[in-house]
Formats: sequence, structure tokens, C-alpha cells
Amino acid sequence: MNRRVLLVGLAVALPLVVLLVASLSRDPTRIDSPLIGRAAPAFRLISLDGGDPLTLQSLRGRAVVVNFWATWCVPCVAEHAALVQAAQSSGTRVAFVGVVYQDQDSEVRAFLRQHGASYPMVMDPDGRAAIAYGVYGVPETFFISADGIIVNKQTGTLTAARLEQLVAELARPAERGPS
Repeated sequence: MNRRVLLVGLAVALPLVVLLVASLSRDPTRIDSPLIGRAAPAFRLISLDGGDPLTLQSLRGRAVVVNFWATWCVPCVAEHAALVQAAQSSGTRVAFVGVVYQDQDSEVRAFLRQHGASYPMVMDPDGRAAIAYGVYGVPETFFISADGIIVNKQTGTLTAARLEQLVAELARPAERGPS
């Protein structure tokens, strides 16, 4: 009887251990999106600076980094400086857009006064852009090629090194120009 219990226990536990070991090697910030390889959803969002609404179409021809973030999100605050620096060092090669996710205008303005920004910040008041991109939490960052195709997505905090790597990969095709 004890031998049977042991075998049943092993039959149940062994697949779970294999699954656990396989999961340990996965990058938790890498969550594949069904949008990778597809055209980025269009948006028309309200600019925080009071100017004209920003559209993705207006950025066509440039690689674009779209970061969904909020002031109440601790990882978003942690990655903000890296995004600001990357946007500054990218110059005109790559456009950056910060999409404010479920946050208050006054909180965002206060945060930006304190921490600065070097790229446009837009509000998504009805959440349509977040829904179109499949955002389920922040921060989520999408990397869009100059021809409007989502080539990568990062979930969670971007380190400066990882952001630099992803922006370099994104800018590379844009520098070659049309084939």
C-alpha cells in the first residue's frame, strides 16, 4: 500500500517540479503580446501641454516607444529617469510617448514638475488606447518600428541598460532607410 501511495505522489509531484524548473528560466518581464508583428493600434490622445492631440500617425516614419504609466505605480516612477534619459539621447531617431494610465491630471502635472520629462505625455481618459494595446497593468512599454509595426513589448520596470538595448534594436532598421 505504501509503495502505491509513493508512486501516485511522484506521478503528481514530478510534473509540477518540472513545470517549476522550466518557469524559473523565463524572464518575468517578457510577456509576449499578440500584437507583436502587427500594426500598432492608432490613437489620438490629449496632450498634457495643451497643444493639439497627439496621433500615432503623426509619428509615422520614425521608430516610437510608447510607455503606459501612472504616478501611483512604483515601478513606473522607478523607470521614469531611464525613459527621460533614453529619449534625450535618442534625439530625433526615436520618438517617445508617455501614455498616462488611469491617473489624475493634477497628479501627473505635479509629478512631471518634480521629475521632468523630455518627451510628450498624453492622457488616455477613456482608456481606449490601453484597451487597444491590451494593457492590463503598468508599466507596459511598446516598441514600434518606423513603418508602424509593434516589434517588442516590455512589461514591468525597464532598466536603463535594457531600455538602451531595446531602443538600439528599434532604431537600427530606421537608420538603414528604405530598402
